[in-house]
Order: sequence, then structure tokens, then C-alpha cells
Amino acid sequence: MSSYSRVALVTGANKGIGFAIARELCRHFSGDVVLTARDTARGQAAVQQLQAEGLSPRFHQLDINDPQSIRALRDFLRKEYGGLNVLVNNAGIAFKTNDPTPFDVQAEKTLKTNFFATRNVCAELLPIMKPHGRVVNISSLQGSRALEHCSQELQERFRCDTLTEDDLVDLMKKFVEDARNEVHEREGWPSSAYGVSKLGVTVLSRILARRLQETRSGDRILLNACCPGWVKTDMAGEQGTRTVEEGAETPVYLALLPPDATEPHGQLVRDRVVQTW
Repeated sequence: MSSYSRVALVTGANKGIGFAIARELCRHFSGDVVLTARDTARGQAAVQQLQAEGLSPRFHQLDINDPQSIRALRDFLRKEYGGLNVLVNNAGIAFKTNDPTPFDVQAEKTLKTNFFATRNVCAELLPIMKPHGRVVNISSLQGSRALEHCSQELQERFRCDTLTEDDLVDLMKKFVEDARNEVHEREGWPSSAYGVSKLGVTVLSRILARRLQETRSGDRILLNACCPGWVKTDMAGEQGTRTVEEGAETPVYLALLPPDATEPHGQLVRDRVVQTW
């Protein structure tokens, strides 16, 4: 198996922070970098742009909302590389503040992509992570703010160290259902679909990290969530205070933690600093 090349993979990497992460990994990761995108033409255009800069990424189509697409990517990684060394889960969506789409639709669509699809990627790709692998889930301090605006009961549940993945899935489904029934505020939820989706990503990261510790502690795989900050992208808009390059710094730092590193693990990291939860 040692004859395989090392490989790093970035989801949603044809633009924005994902593109900047892929570029930095091409520069600093010792191995192949696979740039993925839902739209093949856009993904290949992004690869050509990096090739014009003298970099050599590979492209693979990935729609994180399509389980078959995730499995095809998993099979490709297994066949070509015998597994995966670095996974950056960057793909996500956000509705603009003034978007007229009804809140229940925003809740369903946002959680479908940001939480449930990201979870599906982890379910398929974590089992093929190689020893000393690094997993970075792009979250947001909006998730922490959403937690602060939850009821006391919900806060205690999300912070509970024995919360299981199934428990978390039930909570995320309940938010979508409560939004649909127009009772989410009464049930203790904030009115931020994006915030709740990223709260889910952060808590999922804590749960998955704990499981890796229990089942594969000898492999020293480190899994963290991170907040790239408020970045000027199509998603965040021009109000963002950071460039995409600045937004990529912490995700790349976590992706390239040295092989002998033992921490951070299961944390939310911003500006390379572990955030209190």
C-alpha cells in the first residue's frame, strides 16, 4: 500500500474559500490535490486557472447532495490512492439576508446541504482515511451564535458530551420540522437556518472526533471544525472583511498539521486558535 501517492481533497472547490484552500494545498501539500465541484465545467475551469499558475490539481465531480456521487468519489480514491490523507469539507450554501424565500424552505435546503450532505461525505470517506489523516469541516462562528440563541434546554443538549450522532440528526430534523410548522422560535430555536446548520457541523465534528478516538486512536487522525471568518465571496457578499486567501489560512493550517500532532482534535478553531464551546 505504501506505493500509493498521498492525496488531499477539497469539496466545493471551484470558487471562493474552497478554491483558495485547493490552491494553498497545491503549493504546500506533498501529494496530489483533488479539486471537486458539483458542476464539471466550472470545476475544470478552476483546475485550468490553477494550472495557469503552475499548479497541478486533479479534478473529480462531486455533488455532496447526491449519495451516488459521493460513493463514486470514494471508489475513485480507494482505487487510485488506497484511501485519503486530507479531507476538507468546504461545500455549503447560504441564503442572502434579504432573500424572500420562506424561512421553512431556507431551513430545509440549508440543512440538507450544510449538515446532512456533509455528514454523508464523512460517513463515506472517514472509513478510508489513512493513518495521520486530517479532516477539516468548514463551520462558522455563526453556529456558536446560533447556540447562544437556543433555549437553555437545547444548549445543554448540544453541549452534552454523550450526545450521539443519531441524537444530533434528530435535533437537526426537529429544527426543519419546527420551521415548517412555524413553531421554531417557540421551541427554542434561533431564526438563522445557516447558523443552525453550522451549529450542527461543529457538534458533528465533536462527535466524529470522539468516535475516531475510541475506534482508531492508534491512527492519529485529527478531525476539527473551523471558522474561516467573514470572507468576501459569492456566498457572504462584498461586506466580508477578509480575502479568500485569509479565509483559507486556518483550514489549510488544520489540513497540514504535522504527522506527530495530537491536537487540536474535535475542536472549533478560528485564526488557528481553539474556541471555547
